[in-house]
Amino acid sequence: MYLRKTGFTLVEVLAASMIGVFIALVAMGTLRAISASAEMVDSNINVAAEVRFASSIISRDILNLYRGTNIKNTRLIGRVIESDEGAVSCLTLYSVGRIKARIDRPEGDVYEVEYYLLKDEEKSVLCRRLWPNPDPNEDEPRGILSVIAEDIEVFAVRYFDGEEWQSEWPEEMESVPELVEVSIAAKSAKGGERTDMTVESFIVNFPRSAWGQAGAPGG
Repeated sequence: MYLRKTGFTLVEVLAASMIGVFIALVAMGTLRAISASAEMVDSNINVAAEVRFASSIISRDILNLYRGTNIKNTRLIGRVIESDEGAVSCLTLYSVGRIKARIDRPEGDVYEVEYYLLKDEEKSVLCRRLWPNPDPNEDEPRGILSVIAEDIEVFAVRYFDGEEWQSEWPEEMESVPELVEVSIAAKSAKGGERTDMTVESFIVNFPRSAWGQAGAPGG
């Protein structure tokens, strides 16, 4: 009586090994794709969150524009600054706020707020300058500077005077525009690179009937 020996041939072993390697490679590629997609989604969520955060702060400051009975005590100035990176908007205004810029220092509730985009070859950030107790006779800008959003490509402000939109609102106007439009855009991730744009725009209007109802009495 003979016993039959069973087992795999060399060809079968090689074939099984190749199949196993192929399955492993497919699994690793799938994991990489899932990981890259998750990172891209997280990056896009972060970009959108920064844009919304910046829009929220700016809209709040504009809505709380200080409006006294004397227009000369109100400040809303829009400029366009030319640089090597192109033209960027700069918005300066007096805003009423309750959150102190410096915890350990006495402050009023009217602040000079300025927004502008700081760009160079390595970074692009949206800055906010907050000056407690502003002095209109002070020529040199002062205050606490902070970055409210990174990787911002566009910060554009327009002003509607009742007839047309303008890119600037000079101090000589001695009035406030009827509408202020702010647009913020940042690059979102796509395929490992920041290509698509995440854009947030909003418009703030200043009803003429509300003039003089905000701000300190007799300001």
